[in-house]
Amino acid sequence: MLENYNIRTDLALETRERFVSDHVEIPGVSVEETYDEEREIRTTRVVVETENGAKMMGKPVGTYLTIEAPNMAVPDEDYHREISKKLAEDIKELVPERKEEVSVLVVGLGNREVTPDALGPYVADHLHVTRHIVKEYGKYAMGKDQIYLVSAVVPGVTGQTGMETLEIVKGVVEETEPDFVVAIDALAARNSKRLNRTIQITDTGICPGSGVGNHRLALNSETLGVKVIGIGVPTVVDAVTIVNDTMENFIVALESSELLKSVGETLRSYNEAEKQELIRELIAPHLNGMYMTPKNIDDTIKRVSFTISEALNILFSEGTAS
Repeated sequence: MLENYNIRTDLALETRERFVSDHVEIPGVSVEETYDEEREIRTTRVVVETENGAKMMGKPVGTYLTIEAPNMAVPDEDYHREISKKLAEDIKELVPERKEEVSVLVVGLGNREVTPDALGPYVADHLHVTRHIVKEYGKYAMGKDQIYLVSAVVPGVTGQTGMETLEIVKGVVEETEPDFVVAIDALAARNSKRLNRTIQITDTGICPGSGVGNHRLALNSETLGVKVIGIGVPTVVDAVTIVNDTMENFIVALESSELLKSVGETLRSYNEAEKQELIRELIAPHLNGMYMTPKNIDDTIKRVSFTISEALNILFSEGTAS
């Protein structure tokens, strides 16, 4: 039965929603939701606690924080500043135990030449890197007793470098010995309403290329030897998702018609997995591998990447005091 839940999403929240919609319990997975009415930000904490829960979810054991902000795609600097503050607070929860000097490596994953995949490189562009300053002049050059030594790398993609991202990052980690790594990448969502409006943070690491189904070797504590915090934003959906959303609207239209109401009710009785299978059979084969992104992705990806970089800058400029 588990194969029916192989949905095209990188968000733990959406994976969990699929089980709930089909009234399937997930043992070993806890969920907590909070809503900030003033800032209109919903935060969902999904914790995969057991290996059984991890198997059902298709996600490693760990914590997944999802921030949903419907207005994140709007060019409102004040609102984005609020999101950055909230994001900094949530990332701080997953940061390893603090000490006087903490070294962190930020990895901007993705392809700068492909806009929906350029999130990671753009975040690295706006990051305040400080490791070289501290190494040259000492920590007091930063004016604080407790500091983060921030370094960043944009490893590109295999098609550009001929190397796996893990190979590059692992070499940098072994040479610079950071206390932890923050990896940023574009993701895929099942719900088109979440595109560029959702941020997922996890302490389980990240798998480069997962957003477009091009899974590479994962960046996590097992492969790098240090804790890896993954930050991702869904920037694409696959064709099946678009058709599924259209099908939902179609069913609603059928149910409102006296003549076709029974057809709508029949389709409504299908569970999510059955609907996905029907859609895959109906659409043309070449559409199965197609991914889509909003037409304003150029402006949006720059705005969202700046929001994430500001969150990291806020966190790392505060020092390591609790």
